[in-house]
Amino acid sequence: MRFRVPQFIDIEDKLFGPLTFKQFTYLVGGGGLMYVIYRIIPFWIAIFIILPIAGLSLLLAFYKINKKPFIYYLNAGITYYISSKLYIWKQRLVKPGDKKEESVPEPISIIPKTTADSIKDLSWSLDIEDKK
Repeated sequence: MRFRVPQFIDIEDKLFGPLTFKQFTYLVGGGGLMYVIYRIIPFWIAIFIILPIAGLSLLLAFYKINKKPFIYYLNAGITYYISSKLYIWKQRLVKPGDKKEESVPEPISIIPKTTADSIKDLSWSLDIEDKK
């Protein structure tokens, strides 16, 4: 018995002419927002708000980076900007005129010593656990 395997599952369906549903939504949303701004604010002020909105809606609808839609990168950028950052290390600059220099103690490295008896005991315990 043969089964049909779906192909081209990563391609979205074109619902509105050459546009997918997402593209259509981005363009209609941007156009509606631009119309509302045009009706509320005088044109010479509104043009400075309308142009970035038009650019963003066109980017969201058509622009892809590395075969991924622009919305993924916009989401990652906003998330990075809003989220708290964890800084692990910050370099301390010591001025040449300072006499006080901080000495950092050397980390102590402890290397466990192994003997033939401890290795035999370990292998014996592993053999016993495997047989249970």
